Amino acid sequence: MGAASNYLEAKLLDHALGTTSFTKPTTVYVALFTADPGEASSFTAEVGTSGTAYSRKSVTFAAASSGSAASNSTVTFDAATSSWGTITHIAVCDSATAGAGNQLFYGAVTTSKTIDSGDTFQITSGNLTVSLD
Repeated sequence: MGAASNYLEAKLLDHALGTTSFTKPTTVYVALFTADPGEASSFTAEVGTSGTAYSRKSVTFAAASSGSAASNSTVTFDAATSSWGTITHIAVCDSATAGAGNQLFYGAVTTSKTIDSGDTFQITSGNLTVSLD
């Protein structure tokens, strides 16, 4: 995942150039999408929460090295209680609430996965990498 959102790009520039300080989020969360959320995500393609058992999950990362940082814990979503559709993209966000907060980074999953009732979605430790190049 190497695409930063418009929101994050502006915050990082302001912070690095001394315009405005950027306060880091205390926790970041993984959001799942059925289409590319794009740089200005309005969260319209995020999996719905009504009757689905979907909710964003917190994720932690190891310290960055050589321009990237990898997750250092496994992220497991609850079993779906109805279809979530086909997961094609994920994002790292600063809010636990689906459809809210700010998208920080986003990207396509390596292999799309259809989530039907009873299925889970999991990202194993080290398999979510955020890069700046």
